[in-house]
Amino acid sequence: MSAIPEQMNAIVQDVYGGPEVLHFATVPTPTAGPRDLLVRVRAISVNPVDMKVRDGGPAGTPVPGVPKILGWDGAGVVAATGPEVTRFRPGDEVYFAGDITRPGSYAQFVAIDERIVGRKPRRLTLEEAAAMPLTTLTAWEALFETFRIDPLARPRSILIVGGAGGVGSVAVQIARRVAGLTVVATASRPESATYARHMGAGAVIDHGRELQPQARELGFAGFDYIFSTASLSNFPQLVSVLNPLGHICVIVSGPDARALDVSGLMPIRGTLSYELMFTRPRLGVEPERQGEILDRVADLLDSGVLVTTMKESLSWREIQVAHNRLAAGHTIGKIVLNVD
Repeated sequence: MSAIPEQMNAIVQDVYGGPEVLHFATVPTPTAGPRDLLVRVRAISVNPVDMKVRDGGPAGTPVPGVPKILGWDGAGVVAATGPEVTRFRPGDEVYFAGDITRPGSYAQFVAIDERIVGRKPRRLTLEEAAAMPLTTLTAWEALFETFRIDPLARPRSILIVGGAGGVGSVAVQIARRVAGLTVVATASRPESATYARHMGAGAVIDHGRELQPQARELGFAGFDYIFSTASLSNFPQLVSVLNPLGHICVIVSGPDARALDVSGLMPIRGTLSYELMFTRPRLGVEPERQGEILDRVADLLDSGVLVTTMKESLSWREIQVAHNRLAAGHTIGKIVLNVD
C-alpha cells in the first residue's frame, strides 16, 4: 500500500447552487476514527440526494462547514483502519453508501464507519460496484424492512414506479429474483421500458398515462405493494391501483411528500411508508444492518442473481456533466465516475 498523503484532491462546494458550484480543491486527508475505515476511493456514483444537498439553500449563499464534500456512493481500497475495526484490514476492496452527516465520497479518501461498509463483489469492477450501494440499500430496506415481504408467502404483486432509474432498476431485480414477487414497472420512454424489462419486470406501463386501465389490461385489479421511486404528482393514481390492505412506500421528500392527500387510503386500509437510506447511520439505529445487507447483495451479485446497474462511466473531472444529466431526469441505471 502506498503512503497516505496529508492532503488530497476533492470535489467541493463553498456555496449553494447548480452544478457550476462544484470544483476541485486540495483539502486535508481525513483520519480514521475508532470504528472507521479510511478508504482510498477509486469510483463514485451520483444520486439525486447529491443534487438536493448541493441545492440546499439560496443560490450563492455559503454552505455551513465549507468546504462541503458531497457523494454517498463509492468503492475503493481500505488504506487504514481505526483501532476498534474488526471486519476489514488494509488492502480489502469495499463498497459503501456512507453517512449523510459526514464528508462524502467525492474525494480521493473517505473515512467511514466499518458497520455500513460491505466487501466489494468479486465479479464486479470497482466502477460496477460503485453504482450499487445507495440504491440497493434503499430498495432492500423498502422491500424487506418496510414491506416486510416474505419470499415464502403466497404470490404477491408489486408496481415499481420508475423502474429504469437508479433505485427502480435494482428494486425490480430484487423484487423479482430475491423476493419472488410478480413485478410490473413503470417507464415513460421506450428505452426506459426496455431496460426495466431487461432488469426483470414482467410488464411495463406508462406512468405518464392513467394507470388503472393499463393495469387492468394486464389482468391486475390492483397491486399488493407499490414502491414509488419518482415524483409523487400522480399519487392519487397510485392509490387507485393499490389492493385493499396494500402498502405504498415512497422515497421522495420535500413539498411533494408534504402535500400528499392520503384520504384515498382510508377506505381500503392502505398503508403509506417512507424509506430513507440514511436513517440507520444518521441516528445510529443498528447501522451494522447496512453492512450485512451489502455483504448479502455482494453474494447475489457474485452468483449472478443480481447485476450491476452501471450504464455510463465518466472521469470525476466531468462531475458537472454527471449532475446535469441526472437533473435532466432521463438517466437509465447509474452514472459512475472514476477517481484519479
